[in-house]
Amino acid sequence: MTSNSHRGDPIPHRVSLARLDRVSWDDLRMFVVAARHGSLRSAALALQVSQSTLSRRIEHLESDLGFRVFDRLPDGIQLTREGHHVIRAAEQMEQASLSLRTFLDRDLTTRGIVRCTMTEGLGTFWMMPRLAEFTRANPYTVVDLRCTMAFSDVIRLETDVAVQLSRPTNPDLIAARLGRLHVVPYASKKYTSIYGTPTSKEEMAKHRIIEQVAPQVSESALPALLGLDSVEGVVALRTDASSAHFHAIETGIGLGFLPTYATALGADVIPLDIGVRNQLDIWMTYHPDVRTIPRVSLFIDWLRTIFDPRRYPWFRDDFIHPGNFENWTPEVWEGQSRSVMVHVKDLQPAAEADAPDAEDALPLQRAAGE
Repeated sequence: MTSNSHRGDPIPHRVSLARLDRVSWDDLRMFVVAARHGSLRSAALALQVSQSTLSRRIEHLESDLGFRVFDRLPDGIQLTREGHHVIRAAEQMEQASLSLRTFLDRDLTTRGIVRCTMTEGLGTFWMMPRLAEFTRANPYTVVDLRCTMAFSDVIRLETDVAVQLSRPTNPDLIAARLGRLHVVPYASKKYTSIYGTPTSKEEMAKHRIIEQVAPQVSESALPALLGLDSVEGVVALRTDASSAHFHAIETGIGLGFLPTYATALGADVIPLDIGVRNQLDIWMTYHPDVRTIPRVSLFIDWLRTIFDPRRYPWFRDDFIHPGNFENWTPEVWEGQSRSVMVHVKDLQPAAEADAPDAEDALPLQRAAGE
């Protein structure tokens, strides 16, 4: 919640050099995030700290500076006149910090950090098992992985690289489509043994449904897939977490939609052939300056490999029935012709919801060598 309305104001005279010596960069960094979010609660979530901790750090900063940086409002926070001066200086310090990091973090044989934000399901179930390979090859790189459905402010360098399910719109970012996520209804064998197996979306709408409500998950997708105006009355469990959503389906609490790679990972669930599916593009985005940091650049290139649709067919643009992924291995898949894959049962594309445009979206920019 920053603005330029105070750009011509004189610098507050109350800050002495002695006070400046006490100011913590960590406090300033938290202040910057809070100012951008306009809410202590939202900023605390982004920083992965408690709201009370963030409040204390802001109060500590205000004590060190000798003035308030925020006005506390009923619906959030707003920068004070002095706060506008501080945010401009802090943002310059933030950019200088990146420049210094680019200069210092050149040696891959010394410890360094790569910060990655990824949607919870992809981060937990897909990327995490593959990180072992990366960390063995890069033992001095610490991966700071944040699995969340919330967006990170990539342009403001809250993270080095983000993987998300919506296309970035900021033209100053590098953005590239990694693949496509295909989503179909699943059930556990335990559930179907008790409640039966639906054979149509109309029947599924009469069953117990697991719903995920979170950023990057369209609220209209589930009702549209089931042909309902609302899912109220059929939802057995609602959660914001992808992991809880998956485990609720796997343990038989209800039916729900999962990515088709759930079958390849050996999850104890079965796809339901009821004529509906959804698809979402997977986007990677990062600030162009982080490409100059060798370990971040290496990580970005590695990310591309774990979403390679030639090796992992569930990320292809074309839908392939998950029944083909049972007992899947890369060697078996690469030995088969992709053009003659047998679909266990074709799902009707007419029932898709929130599908991306047919045109393959191009990156907003391309980094050198990409």
